[in-house]
Amino acid sequence: MNFEGLDPGLAEYAPAMHSALDPVLDAHLNPSLLQNVELDPEGVALEALPVQESVHIMEGVYSELHSVVAEVGVPVSVSHFDLHEEMLWVGSHGGHATSFFGPALERYSSFQVNGSDDIRQIQSLENGILFLTKNNLKYMARGGLIIFDYLLDENEDMHSLLLTDSSTLLVGGLQNHIIEIDLNTVQETQKYAVETPGVTIMRQTNRFFFCGHTSGKVSLRDLRTFKVEHEFDAFSGSLSDFDVHGNLLAACGFSSRLTGLACDRFLKVYDLRMMRAITPLQVHVDPAFLRFIPTYTSRLAIISQSGQCQFCEPTGLANPADIFHVNPVGPLLMTFDVSASKQALAFGDSEGCVHLWTDSPEPSFNPYSRETEFALPCLVDSLPPLDWSQDLLPLSLIPVPLTTDTLLSDWPAANSAPAPRTMLDCRRAPPVDAEILRTMKKVGFIGYAPNPRTRLRNQIPYRLKESDSEFDSFSQVTESPVGREEEPHLHMVSKKYRKVTIKYSKLGLEDFDFKHYNKTLFAGLEPHIPNAYCNCMIQVLYFLEPVRCLIQNHLCQKEFCLACELGFLFHMLDLSRGDPCQGNNFLRAFRTIPEASALGLILADSDEASGKGNLARLIQRWNRFILTQLHQDMQELEIPQAYRGAGGSSFCSSGDSVIGQLFSCEMENCSLCRCGSETVRASSTLLFTLSYPDGSKSDKTGKNYDFAQVLKRSICLDQNTQAWCDTCEKYQPTIQTRNIRHLPDILVINCEVNSSKEADFWRMQAEVAFKMAVKKHGGEISKNKEFALADWKELGSPEGVLVCPSIEELKNVWLPFSIRMKMTKNKGLDVCNWTDGDEMQWGPARAEEEHGVYVYDLMATVVHILDSRTGGSLVAHIKVGETYHQRKEGVTHQQWYLFNDFLIEPIDKHEAVQFDMNWKVPAILYYVKRNLNSRYNLNIKNPIEASVLLAEASLARKQRKTHTTFIPLMLNEMPQIGDLVGLDAEFVTLNEEEAELRSDGTKSTIKPSQMSVARITCVRGQGPNEGIPFIDDYISTQEQVVDYLTQYSGIKPGDLDAKISSKHLTTLKSTYLKLRFLIDIGVKFVGHGLQKDFRVINLMVPKDQVLDTVYLFHMPRKRMISLRFLAWYFLDLKIQGETHDSIEDARTALQLYRKYLELSKNGTEPESFHKVLKGLYEKGRKMDWKVPEPEGQTSPKNAAVFSSVLAL
Repeated sequence: MNFEGLDPGLAEYAPAMHSALDPVLDAHLNPSLLQNVELDPEGVALEALPVQESVHIMEGVYSELHSVVAEVGVPVSVSHFDLHEEMLWVGSHGGHATSFFGPALERYSSFQVNGSDDIRQIQSLENGILFLTKNNLKYMARGGLIIFDYLLDENEDMHSLLLTDSSTLLVGGLQNHIIEIDLNTVQETQKYAVETPGVTIMRQTNRFFFCGHTSGKVSLRDLRTFKVEHEFDAFSGSLSDFDVHGNLLAACGFSSRLTGLACDRFLKVYDLRMMRAITPLQVHVDPAFLRFIPTYTSRLAIISQSGQCQFCEPTGLANPADIFHVNPVGPLLMTFDVSASKQALAFGDSEGCVHLWTDSPEPSFNPYSRETEFALPCLVDSLPPLDWSQDLLPLSLIPVPLTTDTLLSDWPAANSAPAPRTMLDCRRAPPVDAEILRTMKKVGFIGYAPNPRTRLRNQIPYRLKESDSEFDSFSQVTESPVGREEEPHLHMVSKKYRKVTIKYSKLGLEDFDFKHYNKTLFAGLEPHIPNAYCNCMIQVLYFLEPVRCLIQNHLCQKEFCLACELGFLFHMLDLSRGDPCQGNNFLRAFRTIPEASALGLILADSDEASGKGNLARLIQRWNRFILTQLHQDMQELEIPQAYRGAGGSSFCSSGDSVIGQLFSCEMENCSLCRCGSETVRASSTLLFTLSYPDGSKSDKTGKNYDFAQVLKRSICLDQNTQAWCDTCEKYQPTIQTRNIRHLPDILVINCEVNSSKEADFWRMQAEVAFKMAVKKHGGEISKNKEFALADWKELGSPEGVLVCPSIEELKNVWLPFSIRMKMTKNKGLDVCNWTDGDEMQWGPARAEEEHGVYVYDLMATVVHILDSRTGGSLVAHIKVGETYHQRKEGVTHQQWYLFNDFLIEPIDKHEAVQFDMNWKVPAILYYVKRNLNSRYNLNIKNPIEASVLLAEASLARKQRKTHTTFIPLMLNEMPQIGDLVGLDAEFVTLNEEEAELRSDGTKSTIKPSQMSVARITCVRGQGPNEGIPFIDDYISTQEQVVDYLTQYSGIKPGDLDAKISSKHLTTLKSTYLKLRFLIDIGVKFVGHGLQKDFRVINLMVPKDQVLDTVYLFHMPRKRMISLRFLAWYFLDLKIQGETHDSIEDARTALQLYRKYLELSKNGTEPESFHKVLKGLYEKGRKMDWKVPEPEGQTSPKNAAVFSSVLAL
């Protein structure tokens, strides 16, 4: 129903409206109205209400049978007769629903549907009731339990619903569309556009959908397409109600007058056969509701809001004698409905009362209603009382049903047995703190002691026994929230392959135990950075020794060069001793490249978090992109000096790159037209994509394909395609073949397992290979890899003996560890699998003796982990060579490792080639030539020279010399090893942090804020110019800044914009090179909180080169002290008054370090310095760690040492 024409005063329901229930004002109120309703204690008592005499019902004439209160004082918004049971449903403006059973209107159920919005429409289904509110559709059982709760868009304003069949629902409102919802899946299936918005009433016949609009129109729509077939312009103002029966449509509404909208006493009647209006029907009441009540004739019931009801024929004349009156408790009737049997009418008024009118004393709401379920009566009062103090009391006095099932109290012995001793040890209570026992005072048998505050409240750290072998090592990981609550054995994905996440505390990453995930000395990569899905591929490139060395030798002037940034990242991985690194700067440069965005390689944060993208396809595209981009970035590099391999002269040129040397494969593409003309052109590729045989044939026959066969088919690809023929001068069917002229040193293969067809092919070939391996080895296969000493004695020396693999090692294996390639004289290519047996048979040097024969060893596999709970992830198996182990661990051997972001774990080599296609899908393969490292010069020459510290021009157009805040280093001031450099950095925020509040009120960080360095300052730490900055660079950024953090950084909007900035503006790469040179030369950095600074700048600095005043003036298990308080306490300086200044902070940190050396006597008297720290902490607690307000502020800027800078 449309309420636009109603009294606007009804929008608010004042408590004064409750006075209408006073018996003095309303003498006809029936006491049954208030059944099961609690009144206000200060209101009218039930005994004070007069009792109305019973009403005599005359057959065939409607008269009032019962009246009840649904909700006192709250207007009824909708009423509905249940189509399946003898019930009447009522919804209120307060979002409350009430049901009444039978003609006596006994209250059946009552519950809240919505806390704030009114109920707009009710629809009964077989298993429950649908309730429509403003922007919510709720399906509830008749008892009040929620079956589903479907939230619509918060901008929606729904008014009507229509059940088109048992499982499809249409919902319409004041917007310009109607939504179709599937009740089985509870999903929106379609959205129909509506030309005239405001659909408040919907009806259906076997011919049309009828939509009533607030504009006064009624549109007829097709049942299948929902397109408008016809439209009636019924009223000029608004539509109030309409109904359809047979070939007639009757409508009532409001017409526009000079004073506004007025209720039109003419009902518009339309003939649906001729699609035109017939004579309007004039009635004697103001129609607000109307319904067809087809009993003997097609009569209409017209209801006014004041309570008048008139019956008339739609094609006849209205008789004033057919009017009867409904006596509402409130001033207005708000809703009206007719039962399916047409024997009952329901009215709801503005005071929350429901009136039932019937045409017989014992009406039925439906022709055939099913029985209604009622709650079972309580049997407690009928049972005899039991005296539990009597030991001999027979419990059989309480009857129980006879059952053959196991009782709930009959626990199995396994659940009743005490826990094993090992488990008790795991959960043993921790010992009482010794400080508590020392200070405890006993009063009787109770001890009292002050809280030493050595543990967090209500938190006891239980540590499982590390020696317990029955627990997986990763089952003790509590830092990652993923996979805490599920049972590990119920999930097929092994824990070490699952997506790892960092749990952030209020200290950030300081208390996160990365060592638990990585017990090696190799560096992992952190995953929380945008587009960090490529971490596994960065590790693959790093562990290719020629790539690692040659990339680090590259340096160019390009601001966003991926080769330069990758070299910087490789340098960090070299310096790390097991600590994870970040690819911030590399990924920042990656995001700025237009080609990456055009290829869809830049993922939005929401897509990356939810795993919407196809990671396998994404990483394969990224693999092709990065090789191409590195090849272009290094195109100008001098190659012949670096390459020393045989046969290289025919392939190397000064215009080629080291990436081309390593990965490029030269080919001849031949196109043969059917006319006989042949075209040959040369090309090169950096990688190959596997091309699989026809799946239908392999599925039927189960044919065995060696990986080498599929690889040869993919490299030497033959295909028929349409191509341009110069001889025929048109497109013709051509046969295209590809011949190899030169094989790459590193063979890169994209597996392209992007559908179930390719996955089934891998699965079938692995099964065939397993059967053949079992048949080949016969009964020699063991269940595990261990051999007894007697077996070795029987076999003789293990050297030269083939060890039989275990069954587990042969499962899901199709990929060989080595392949052999041979270039034939007729430009052909032979490819075959190469095993250890072939090595022993032909000799290790046999492959290199013959020209054009090469053996490639598997070096890395990148796999896609399918995990529906986390959206999946990418991991890499990498064979780490001898040189890496020699540098990191001082040993010489090769080992396979699993790299899963910051999780690194050694694995068996067979695990690298085992692919369970249910959750572990191959994506990228890397094969390298035997003795690859010997072909290249692997010496790394640091390309960063001292000239980077000399003066440079600013990017800012408005920057003048008067704004210079630093003096560049002179040649005689170049830093030496061990020199001190004061450093401070300021940052801006690119992305805000994502956090959630726990139930106890504490905050949990899901994703930290993404920071970007905005200003870097370095000051001289010794010499006559000590304290004068030689670097004060503002870093230009092209990314959008969310928060400049001006209060803490001093950076203002515009400072980082080259067009309007007056600062010394440089690129991040330029300043990064200056800091890298200082690190490489061996200077010692002095600052406050340098760990965070270096982390955001993306630098790895050896610990012996960092002197952090945060830790110099810190006592264990105490809070960190701010630079502002330390400067005030030790130096009598008041800094950071309004904003932070990096020059001021860097020089203050230098002075604090000098003060530390003075107080600790160069570190020789730690006990005396400890007393100084205790005094510092006592003073800090007294002053609440706040510096007193300055009387005359003293700042390091005012010191004489700064005068030379100001004089520039």
